[in-house]
Amino acid sequence: MPIDRPPMVVPSAFTTRGHRLAYTEFGVGKRWVLLMPGLLIPALMQEPLAMALAASGAHVLVLDPLGHGRSDRPNSMAEYSIKSFARDAIALLDHLDIDEAVVGGTSLGANVTLEIAHVAPQRVRGMIIEMPVLENALVASVIAFGPLLVALHFGERLMRPVAAGLRRLPRRLVPFWGNVALDVVRQDPGPSAALLQGLFFGHIAPYSAQRRELTMPALVIGHRTDPVHPFSDAGVLTGELPSARLVEASNILELRRRPARLTAEIAGFVAQCWSPRAVVKPRRQRRRTA
Repeated sequence: MPIDRPPMVVPSAFTTRGHRLAYTEFGVGKRWVLLMPGLLIPALMQEPLAMALAASGAHVLVLDPLGHGRSDRPNSMAEYSIKSFARDAIALLDHLDIDEAVVGGTSLGANVTLEIAHVAPQRVRGMIIEMPVLENALVASVIAFGPLLVALHFGERLMRPVAAGLRRLPRRLVPFWGNVALDVVRQDPGPSAALLQGLFFGHIAPYSAQRRELTMPALVIGHRTDPVHPFSDAGVLTGELPSARLVEASNILELRRRPARLTAEIAGFVAQCWSPRAVVKPRRQRRRTA
């Protein structure tokens, strides 16, 4: 079914590092939220959540990182890394003259969020970390994405006509989540292989000692049914972050298929992040009596 859009939805783009990056705005106001998708998945996946947050009063940006969705897709692995994705997201905030935002994402987007908070903590009002991929996920990630990288790299000639054929399929004939899934394979496979190579040869997130220094509020969402996003990573991260709260999802698709509970948690967290910050008054010294 098509999704009803809120009154203010603006697809846009900007240029950074010589590449065009696509983003969409939902809502109005100064309570900014920036959302990013999972690995190889278009930012379209975050639109239902963005619309719900916009309806609650937030001004939401949904960003397609380089190599994703409607953004440019260079064919060089040197263009892709967690650090460069974080710099690009900060460049979007600069482009729109945004001082602070609640930043969040899923899987890859969660790791990029942590990197943004590490390199530019003054820009992050709070973090929404859904299904982080940290140390406990390394082996499962290699098992899951290694064969995909091999297929994309060595099977590029075979996969290119398949992708081209899927791009000719009218989007209006496919359900919303069907388009999200098909967008992963509609793209030219060469840049997708370069993206995976770039991530494999770089660090995946700030180190544990660095994560412990991130003092902004954080909402961590994890689940127990996926080794690529182990619940242990979500639990460890919650223990590392000084101001984090852990919410357990029933499964990997709860926020997409039955979003009411988790969306309410996220909307409440965003509202809390944008509430006036408490001002700590200096403690008065007692007068000494003779």
